[in-house]
Amino acid sequence: MKLADKVAIVTGGAQGMGRAISLRYAQEGASVVIADRNLEGAEAVAREISDADGKAVSVSVDVRDQGQVQRMVDTAVEHFGGLDILVNNAGVGKIIPFLDTTEADWNFMFDINCKGLLWCSQAAARQMITQGRGGKIVNLASQAGRRGEALVLAYCASKACVISMNQSMALALAPHKINVNAIAPGIVDTPFWDEVDRQFAALLNMEIGEPKRTFIQSIPLGRIEQPEDITGAAVFLASADADYITQQTLNVDGGNWPS
Repeated sequence: MKLADKVAIVTGGAQGMGRAISLRYAQEGASVVIADRNLEGAEAVAREISDADGKAVSVSVDVRDQGQVQRMVDTAVEHFGGLDILVNNAGVGKIIPFLDTTEADWNFMFDINCKGLLWCSQAAARQMITQGRGGKIVNLASQAGRRGEALVLAYCASKACVISMNQSMALALAPHKINVNAIAPGIVDTPFWDEVDRQFAALLNMEIGEPKRTFIQSIPLGRIEQPEDITGAAVFLASADADYITQQTLNVDGGNWPS
């Protein structure tokens, strides 16, 4: 098992990619803290892991709140004795035309996708530095951070920010043997993308489901990405196999974006 005896926190772990990563980490031997604003959903994922003889605990966290973030890290230490891996998966997005983007929209996405990532990474890194055994931080970016889109300005900008933060954090934490890397997914079959589809449909005067079908046609591998498609990269970047990799953003998108 690639993550035996490791302790991981996965934010946004109650559903979608966060749930899939949490389940896979547990299968690979990690003890997992399922962190989410949706405590009921986080508890359900923790039960899935426990029922499969894994180790997990759930915690309610709003990543915008530094106090809650610190309690999240403290939960990992109290239950499992430390922290080795942080997955910054919590994120939000809205499909909003450029001219209609408001300060509230902008702040909502940047507060969670970027500021929340900063608070979580700082708290986790401080614990890892205190322990003195290094660690791994894995950030969820997006193919939206690789390019701009007319109807997705704020979200694209926030994910481009994640890619930049990933680089800066990697350089800052390299002396402490903490590797920081990111994954850029494409069109993933999750509740988030169901909502994105509805928003696109409303703006483009399409039927619900049509935007998603149109986007899927552009994927070279010919199918929509499943949450489980992310988990191999998430395990690799959290494992000893990636000890000499840092500052990178790996596309896992079916070939939908070339760089």
